[in-house]
Amino acid sequence: RWMRFEEKVEDGGERWSAPHVPALPLHSLFQLRSCLQKGTMLLDLDATSFKEIIDKALSGQPEDTELQPALRERLATLLLLQPQHQPTKPLLQLLAELGLFLCRGRKPGCPTRHPPAASSPGQYPHWPSEPRTQISKTPLKEQLRNRFKKKVLPGAEAAHVAVGEVEFLEKPFAAFIRLRRGVSLGSLAEVSLPSRFLFILLGPPKMKAYHEVGRAMATLLTDELFQRVARQAEHREDLIAGIEAFLDELIVLPPGKWDPSARIPPPSRLPSPRRRAAVDPPDQQPHGNGDMTAAGDRASTGHPRPGEELERTGRLFGGLLRDIRRKAPWYGSDFSDALHPQCLSAVLYIYLATVTNAITFGGMLGDATANMQGVLESFLGTAFAGFIFCLFSGQPLTILSSTGPVLVFERLLFSFSQDHSLDYLEFRLWIGLWVAFFGVVLVATEASHLVRYFTRFTEEGFCALISLIFIYDSLKKMLSLADAFPINWQYRLDNVTSYSCTCNLRRLFNPILACLTTLHRPPLLSIQSPPATPAGLSRTQCLDRGGHLLGTSCQYVPDVTLISFLLFGGTFLFCTALKRFRSSRYFPVGVRKVVSDFAVILAILASCAADAVLGLETPKLLVPSELKPTNPARGWIVFPFGANPWWVCLVSAVPAVLVTILIFMDQQITAVILNRREYKLQKGAGFHLDLLCVSLLMVVTSVTGLPWYVSATVISLAHMESLRKESATSAPGEHPEFLGIREQRLTGLAVFILMGVSVFMAPVLKHIPMPVLYGVFLHMGVTALNSIQLMDRVRLLLMPAKHQPDLAYLRHVPLRRVHLFTVIQLLCLALLWVLKSTVAAIIFPVMV
Repeated sequence: RWMRFEEKVEDGGERWSAPHVPALPLHSLFQLRSCLQKGTMLLDLDATSFKEIIDKALSGQPEDTELQPALRERLATLLLLQPQHQPTKPLLQLLAELGLFLCRGRKPGCPTRHPPAASSPGQYPHWPSEPRTQISKTPLKEQLRNRFKKKVLPGAEAAHVAVGEVEFLEKPFAAFIRLRRGVSLGSLAEVSLPSRFLFILLGPPKMKAYHEVGRAMATLLTDELFQRVARQAEHREDLIAGIEAFLDELIVLPPGKWDPSARIPPPSRLPSPRRRAAVDPPDQQPHGNGDMTAAGDRASTGHPRPGEELERTGRLFGGLLRDIRRKAPWYGSDFSDALHPQCLSAVLYIYLATVTNAITFGGMLGDATANMQGVLESFLGTAFAGFIFCLFSGQPLTILSSTGPVLVFERLLFSFSQDHSLDYLEFRLWIGLWVAFFGVVLVATEASHLVRYFTRFTEEGFCALISLIFIYDSLKKMLSLADAFPINWQYRLDNVTSYSCTCNLRRLFNPILACLTTLHRPPLLSIQSPPATPAGLSRTQCLDRGGHLLGTSCQYVPDVTLISFLLFGGTFLFCTALKRFRSSRYFPVGVRKVVSDFAVILAILASCAADAVLGLETPKLLVPSELKPTNPARGWIVFPFGANPWWVCLVSAVPAVLVTILIFMDQQITAVILNRREYKLQKGAGFHLDLLCVSLLMVVTSVTGLPWYVSATVISLAHMESLRKESATSAPGEHPEFLGIREQRLTGLAVFILMGVSVFMAPVLKHIPMPVLYGVFLHMGVTALNSIQLMDRVRLLLMPAKHQPDLAYLRHVPLRRVHLFTVIQLLCLALLWVLKSTVAAIIFPVMV
């Protein structure tokens, strides 16, 4: 059978082979062409049953090859016999038949079971073969229950190729039939599908090439270009021209360099019929002296090119109005398209990533601003800004978050305010208002059209830097656990008796009380304490009474750092392995798809379960449980006047210019990356509308003293990757086709609603270990880093030329130019990293 690729029944007749590319003898195509030139051809035949088709085919032969009435009757009887199919059976049915077979072999009283009429007797070697019946006019139960139909695309039709040797014929009989419309031919096909094409080739036994001619016909009928010819052909010559076109594209393998019995595995990607029809002649194709960027564009069909979204209208707010007109018709479907189980997985995944990011940046903001902005402000600001952005933005798949450059600016601004006796929040309020004003001006003047000048070089550099920051921060956080939970590197077995921990109560008359810390795990041995007395104090009781701990084992927490690294690495490996499970060979495709969609959630649940079973006090997720400012000295509303001199509102415009450039570059570079053509987005972008939303949110977050927000590249990419759509059905051997991204607003809205109620979910969230979330961060960074072409070219630097993969741009660009391009990118990336690590990090988007 053929469904894009060839499958054969293996020896024994019990299973289909793996799908493979059909390898045809060249002579079989010539014989097929001869059969079509001389045989019967019926185009646009009106028939409703297989018997009617056979009768018309046998009576419509040319006069010189017309069969005798007796031969026609015998051929009709032969062709109308029920064919024996090889249905794919469920595993449970195979086990049941195996048990029945073993039972019949050992116990005479076992029940018997006969094979269905459409099954091959070879599958049941101990059952007597039944006489074959004629084709049923209605589909059989086995056809309707055949699981193979799940792999067939909607609207597909069946084609039938019947070849064989017949002793009563003296010369071959060939017929090609095309029905005017697809007709269900009863039990003829393996699955119940309408049929349109039939090819019959029968002949005397002395001709041995019938099988190969039939394979050639089936291969032609699975070729997209020949299908067009076969559907539109009006005469015999049109079909012959289709075969000639097929022969023009044919690639011949020399017999001494290839084993004909070898099965060629299906390629991961097939050329589209449009590309095949428009392919350049070999002498007109470019060779290896091209440009690296242009070659990259040819290699990646998804590389963004200036589109209608970035064209200037020449009117104030013209681009914004065009964004609104473009997105308004899709607004209703932005909610209905989210009704899919995959969106639930995306919500949980991005929610946990956003929570971790908010806690991380909230803690760092609190340290940088004396808790004027802390974890609670980070939670509320993320929830509010993200919700409003997802509700009204042009690209709702974007996730807003605090970023490193904004954090650096906040630290510098707070230090400047402290040094010059200025109120930090009021100064920051005026800067935010100026930034919002400048942002609206940029939207009005259609400044976003400058995005069209961003090249692959810029996009990859920015994405690589943000991805490396995620990877670096996750590893840095894990290494910092060794400070909070130190490892006892000086452990010696002989010194085990010296390990102790006592409590020094300075306020009591008796200064030393035995406060022996019981350690239940090696390497420390438990110190036998004296009989329990009211004077025995725990560590918490000691600290509550104003005492302090003395001893070599007071700060040692056994195994916490080790198990934290195991949870960290295990979560990352689980996420990676389960994401790749979709393309594995195990379990049905439905199971693989569900596991892949919920990979991150399953990994988090597994790691949390392992942590709970082990019972060690690993660091857990800390979520604020009260709705009050982190710093009691501030309120929820920042007033513009009163604390600073009047001229501050004017001077604030100077730093606001720098923040505006920062916000504009960070927002628009991320937008360009998310709107690449390779993601196959259907609802269009909204560069001007997104910038307006971010600018107006600056007003609200500045007035309420909440952090400033801009698009987060890595989390937004993770959001889009979690919403990838693939074809529900694919032919055996064919990889699922990427259909695009599930574009909707509901997942983002749900994420930020959960962020807002996280304060009330603290009792549940506190059981999630922080190393698990750091592992998710590492997975997000690595996934985003592997999604850019830069990583492929970095690997090329370490490969000898003979082992390099056959990449498209390597065919057009000399290898030295590829390496030069990569080295320059790496040097610029290193410069950006150094810049990020200094106080000049605020200007790093400009440097990008």
